[in-house]
Parts: sequence; structure tokens; C-alpha cells
Amino acid sequence: MHTVYLSLGTNLGNRNRNLGNARLLLLKDAGAISAASSVYRTEPWGFIHRNHFFNQVLELQTMLDPFLLLAKIRDIESILGRKRHSEKYSARTIDIDMLFYDDLVIMTDELTLPHPLIEERLFVLVPLEEIAPFFIHPVRKLSIRQLLDNCPDQKSVMKIRDL
Repeated sequence: MHTVYLSLGTNLGNRNRNLGNARLLLLKDAGAISAASSVYRTEPWGFIHRNHFFNQVLELQTMLDPFLLLAKIRDIESILGRKRHSEKYSARTIDIDMLFYDDLVIMTDELTLPHPLIEERLFVLVPLEEIAPFFIHPVRKLSIRQLLDNCPDQKSVMKIRDL
């Protein structure tokens, strides 16, 4: 069994429903959710949009290898209405990013692990720190708590509800 940390984000449509549907499909197709952060309301990162995001981090236990899990994640995003655009950052019904897969380091055109921008994003670090404060980043060799303490991001991240 492998431990994976996933970041979920949505700023279009019914954001609560989008997160709930993503969790249900991950349970159905990818593995067991062993921990879930609170849901946070966050400012868009990397672009401007009138709708704030709802973000959450999940700890997933899976038997899938990283590439098969990535394919399942893309299928789930598609089912939930994700439209991929040429712009790197855009509004979306759902975005699921694989942050860590055990302590693997992978760099391919298809998948980079750990996710390369974790330490720059409060919307990832705040919910991740809630469920895995002492997890050690396999490249940076710092805990999630330490990464959060050093994060340069100034965007608003506000807890809206516990799960």
C-alpha cells in the first residue's frame, strides 16, 4: 500500500459538490482516503478570477502505481467537467494534483514528484500541514511545517469548514 497526498481545488460551479464528488470518485477508483483536511477558501494563484477556490488536501492509500493513479485522476477530472486550456492557470470545476507519492522522486514529461511548486503555495501547505505536519519533503529535506513557515506566498487562505 502506498501513501499519496493529493491537493483538490475548485472555483467553478458548486464548489462543495465538486470536492465531494472528487472524494467519492477517488474512493471508488483510486483507493482509501485515510485523512482529509478542512476545506479552505483561497485566492486564485497565478491568475486573476472573481471566484475564490475551495481547496482541500487528502491522504490516500492506494495500490496503484504513480502513472496509473495519474491516469485515474485525469479521468476523474474529466468526469467532473475539467476543461484543460492552453493557459497554465485558469478557473476550473476541479483540479487534482498529486503532491507526494510515498517519498518517490520522479521527473518525466508526464509526472513530476514531488509536485514542483508545493513550497510556494499556501493553498497547498496550509491544508497539508493540518494532516501531515511532520512529513518530510524527499527533495527539500524539510517538514511540511518547516516549508509552511518559510513560504513566500501572501495569498489569503481561510478555513471554511472541518470535515
